[in-house]
Parts: sequence; C-alpha cells; structure tokens
Amino acid sequence: MPPSEFIQIMRKVADKYGILYVDDEVQAGMGRTGRLWAIEHHDVVPDILCTAKALGSGMPVGATVFNSLFDFGVQGAHSNTYGGNPVACRSALATIDVIEEEDLMGAAEKKGAHLRKGLEELMERHEVIGDVRGLGLMLTTEFVKDRDTKEYAVEVRDRIVELCYKRGLILLPCGKSGIRYIPPLNIETEHLDTALEILDGAIRDASG
Repeated sequence: MPPSEFIQIMRKVADKYGILYVDDEVQAGMGRTGRLWAIEHHDVVPDILCTAKALGSGMPVGATVFNSLFDFGVQGAHSNTYGGNPVACRSALATIDVIEEEDLMGAAEKKGAHLRKGLEELMERHEVIGDVRGLGLMLTTEFVKDRDTKEYAVEVRDRIVELCYKRGLILLPCGKSGIRYIPPLNIETEHLDTALEILDGAIRDASG
C-alpha cells in the first residue's frame, strides 16, 4: 500500500505534464476501506474514477466517473452493448442506499480495525507473518521465511490457505506470498473472531 505522499506526488506529476489521473476503485471502492473511495485517504481528486463489483451487489455493473470537462462532444460518440441496463442500475442505486442507511463505511472502518488488531496479534505469535497492511476491511498478511530478508514463504502460505479451507474458512491468496482479507462490509464481529481462530491454528500447523 503506497504512502499518501506517493499518491500526492503522482497527482502533481500528472498535472505538470498534462496527464489524466485515473483511479481504479473497482475493488477498493464502495466503502471497502472505510471511505467511499480509497483515494479519499490521500486527499487527492482523480480526473477519472472507475468502479464496479460491489457497486451492484452481485449484479454485473460498472461505472466510469469523470469531470464533465472530459465528456464526449457529440451525443452517441461512445456507447456499449449493456450500458444503462435498468436492472443493474437499480441494483447499484439500492446498494448505495444500503451503504448510507446502514453506515457500512463506518462498519468497514470499525470492523477493519478489529480485524487488523487480530492479525497483528497473530503476527506477534507467528514469525512467519512478515507484514500486516491495508485499510478498513481490505487487509493483507505477507508470509515470509525470514523477517529480515523478507524472503517469500510461498509453500507455507499455500498450505495455510489449504488448511483453512478444510476447516471452513475460504481465503484468497494474493501476490507472491500474501493472503488478503476482504469480507462483506456487514460481517459480524464474531465471524471475524472465528476466522482469526481458524487462521491461527492453520498458521501454527503449517509452519510448525
């Protein structure tokens, strides 16, 4: 996860050379990080923002949001086969309503802090965890053979994912040796605790 300074420098470079700044929020958007858009954590406004996935709560829908300065000059200059699908659009509007009415951004921030604390506690107990990072309910643990060299522990990571699956917890590996945690924003805290308990045992058995 890049520091805010990096994101802000990229914005300045883009402005200096007349480059449009595009923010991909397909996975990080819709409240996942505790803000509607992840880029809000960095105090940067993009020229173009892309969103999808959670936007429709399972319905196939995506959106490209941009400053009107970049709009097409002629109506009909841009079109697509499924654009404006009424069912998908209704699903997106309902999703936005639920996010606001149930304060799912606040939930992501609060439950994300709870999950991060649990993962950091696992890191204290297991040397094989080299890093815990992320925002809100979009977190990652990196598994390493040595915390100083940061050599990837791919086989251990894969074994942990397998053991968790066999014990009722489905996890998604990412990168060279990471596991990412992106549960539903309305997940119950006790479910997070159950997941952490299963993960704890899997790490112990895979790296012991």
